[in-house]
Amino acid sequence: MEAASDNKDLIWDLDNFHQRQRAIDFVMGFENRLCVYSDSVEQLYTNYNIFFPKEEDRRLVILPNPYAHHDIFHNLPAEAVTATGLNIIPGDMVGKEGLYLLIPFKGGKTRYRAVPLQTGLRVINQKRPTDQPLLPVLKKGDLRELEAKTPCLHLHCIHLKRLTLMSTLEARGIQSVIVERLKDIN
Repeated sequence: MEAASDNKDLIWDLDNFHQRQRAIDFVMGFENRLCVYSDSVEQLYTNYNIFFPKEEDRRLVILPNPYAHHDIFHNLPAEAVTATGLNIIPGDMVGKEGLYLLIPFKGGKTRYRAVPLQTGLRVINQKRPTDQPLLPVLKKGDLRELEAKTPCLHLHCIHLKRLTLMSTLEARGIQSVIVERLKDIN
């Protein structure tokens, strides 16, 4: 297995964050709850730790669990993972507690609607075909800062039908682990 230093997709720069500690605290709440995708090696990591090594100076490093090779999915082509436009934010941004999902609107005065995270994910999946669920993952660059003060996580989505190098069983395994991990996010 490659070291994080060999995979630049697993090293995220936090240098431009105004509220760096708040961003760190926020992202730590998602460790092993949202899977991480790496374009450069076409892998999905489902079991990992997040570190902030002193020698990496203002960088977040994702280290896959070296004892859990079975928790790494290989051969996920980049075209199978696309941006959703959805963002997870802390509830205090909208005067509430917990986590919220910012859902973009097409038109109207409001650009986004904030709904409790689990409610938003459930509603989105109810509107999608059952064979095309929303399977959110993170990629490098998805940890962002809104209005120079609030951390947020932009979500990408895996499209099962685009996993052409995988068996149906492997694709279902990816779906299962993502759905199971999402249940742990509050």
